[in-house]
Amino acid sequence: MLFEIGEHIRQERKKRKMSQAKLAGLLGMSRTTISQIENETIRDIGIRKIIRILEILDLELRTRSAGSPPTLDELREEDGY
Repeated sequence: MLFEIGEHIRQERKKRKMSQAKLAGLLGMSRTTISQIENETIRDIGIRKIIRILEILDLELRTRSAGSPPTLDELREEDGY
């Protein structure tokens, strides 16, 4: 699941033409931390840090029951609609 979050963060950051260093500076984090989140190599990250990153990128964290099929909106997002 963290990989999916990291991938969404990377996609949105690149869409905004923002470097990892710029995002890290806005958050008071290191560029290495942003890189590790995006590449799923970070060992431990607090949810508050993830939420701060998502807020800067105007993303939100959603939950659903385990094993639930994706929503129509999620399928559209995957297909780029």
